[in-house]
Amino acid sequence: MKKIIILIFTLLNFAVFYAQKTSKINIESSDFIDINEIELPNATLLTGNVRMNHEGIVMTCNKAYYYKDENYIKAFGAVQMVQGDTLTLNSKYAEYNGNVKIAYATGNVVIQSPESTMTTDTVYFDRNIQEAYFNSNGTIVNKENTLVSKSGRYYVKQKKYQFLESVVLTNPEYVIKSNHLDYLTQQGNSYLKGPSTITGKDNFIYTENGNYNSKTNRGYFLKKSYIKYKDQLIEGDSLYYDRRKEFASGTNNVKITDSINKAIIKGHYGEVYKNKDSLFITKHASIRYLIEKDSMFIHAKKIIVTGKVGERVVVGQKNVRFYKTDMSGKCDSIHSNQKIALTKLIGKPILWNFEKQLTGDVMHLIGNNKTEKLDSLKVLNNTFIISKDTIGPGFNQIKGLNLYGKFKDNRLYETDVVKNTEVIYYMRNDKNELIGINKNVSSRINMLMDDKSKIDTITFFDNVDGDIYPEKDLPENARKLRGFVWRGDERIKNKEEIYPQEEIDLDKKIVEESKK
Repeated sequence: MKKIIILIFTLLNFAVFYAQKTSKINIESSDFIDINEIELPNATLLTGNVRMNHEGIVMTCNKAYYYKDENYIKAFGAVQMVQGDTLTLNSKYAEYNGNVKIAYATGNVVIQSPESTMTTDTVYFDRNIQEAYFNSNGTIVNKENTLVSKSGRYYVKQKKYQFLESVVLTNPEYVIKSNHLDYLTQQGNSYLKGPSTITGKDNFIYTENGNYNSKTNRGYFLKKSYIKYKDQLIEGDSLYYDRRKEFASGTNNVKITDSINKAIIKGHYGEVYKNKDSLFITKHASIRYLIEKDSMFIHAKKIIVTGKVGERVVVGQKNVRFYKTDMSGKCDSIHSNQKIALTKLIGKPILWNFEKQLTGDVMHLIGNNKTEKLDSLKVLNNTFIISKDTIGPGFNQIKGLNLYGKFKDNRLYETDVVKNTEVIYYMRNDKNELIGINKNVSSRINMLMDDKSKIDTITFFDNVDGDIYPEKDLPENARKLRGFVWRGDERIKNKEEIYPQEEIDLDKKIVEESKK
């Protein structure tokens, strides 16, 4: 019983305290005042130039019913509520409760703040928390932006709109659509939550968590985000975009799809300069080209792509590795020019074509832009070709200054090795029996390969000196040419092996952090 009395006493004290805090609506002026208890019980009729105020808000209208006891107003015709310099509300009809400081307005409602103007049919305004909200379609105009939504809320203090259904923000340069958009009028920031799109003249952006600033034209997007151009798709865990510069960058699990050049570029950090037709990618970087029914995979510490369609230049820097089903290799850097179909392998290049290992100071792969196939190969300075004997433990070897090769269906079928050539070749008959070991020197060698990339015929030109030795007559130490290094254990046998161990470790670390 004591507890109930204390509770009632507390509630009564709270009610008295609340009543003391509530002031009466002050009627400042009216052309006519009438009291008619029959037609308007407990109300005062105010007509013509009505003006009232209540704790910092001024209300004017053509006619009003004032319920003094309830501290309540019903206003009709050209209604306007003004709260200092923060908010002005106009409507055809409004109600205001001075006890709870809540306003209701309907009929061509217009809310103006220093930064924006909102129009709707019906709005509620809670002065206690300084929030206005509507559920009857609203339009907000803020300089160049027009926002439309089925429902929303305006936070006066934060100068922020929040829209929760069928939101459309229209700007001369783009259109944003979302079902949850928070808009800060002063900063021009739009915060997007849930499936949202930004459609521009030349691109399309999708995100499920991000923000876009209409003043700086910059955006930052997370969660399933991508930027789509006519011929390019940019994806990543987080994306940054600058519309004025047409610049985009991505962090973690970045993927750039180039539909025209049939390329997919991947890494954990990348930048795209659309107006400059350039991009670069790093951190577990790779580029995949679709060539006929096959794919070429290239890895480098950093990959740079520049130039317009048909004139693309691809540069891979540091620790380059590449793989194709019929070819793989390594070098320090790679330079590929699409216009002249020339790919340069620079810095300790090594190439494996089927079972052959080729090395030299510099390698040039020349393609055919019409057929999109390899046409020829140049190996410049210190050319060395090694392949294992088909049966025994020995190695076929060809050494010279330069090599010039021709491809058919991406298979090396003819080569010329020139200047100071040396050969060690295991000769076998149709039964794969060893006839002898050919060891000689000459000025030039021509080789023709069969469809399995094995040497079919070999021809020596000018100053030929050497012989065919029975296996027993050629000692082991004479079966390898000077400079011989077999690197078969380094051969890249699948697309996963294009990455060195440190890049694999980096990728694993980033992917795990990204999941967290």
